[in-house]
Amino acid sequence: MKIAVVSDSHDNLKAIERFSEIVNREGIDLVIHCGDFISPFAVKHMLNLIKCDFMGVFGNNDGEIVGLLKVSGGVIEKPPVSKLIDGQRFAIMHEPLFVESLAKSEDFDFILYGHTHEIDVRVINGCQIVNPGELCGYLTGKKTFVILDTQNLTVDLVEVK
Repeated sequence: MKIAVVSDSHDNLKAIERFSEIVNREGIDLVIHCGDFISPFAVKHMLNLIKCDFMGVFGNNDGEIVGLLKVSGGVIEKPPVSKLIDGQRFAIMHEPLFVESLAKSEDFDFILYGHTHEIDVRVINGCQIVNPGELCGYLTGKKTFVILDTQNLTVDLVEVK
């Protein structure tokens, strides 16, 4: 399964559009958003563009919870979230709370998070940790996300131009 892991889109509609083009072109099966969508209109825009399944968690800047839930159909959840996806155990959160200890617990195969706007792709104790950076590009100047392949166990960083 090919999963696009994205975070911190912060209402950047041009970045969301370009991200969605890449997701559709690459045949992504699932988009996981690690929070800080910001406004319901941005989520609605993304969902209208992508041609795959979608799930996400709330970030610390997502204030309009009711609106975000409504436009997403309830697939945005309060973090942390634990999911079994394609036979792999995922922990999904926005803020990097206890990432290292969760990785060392051997309870998860993947830990996904955002918040810092900084790319973090590493393995601890066999657990793949992924922070895809920021889709908005506001803090680092780079608009990035990660394509995670659960069959081949590959992690590819993609820069949105």
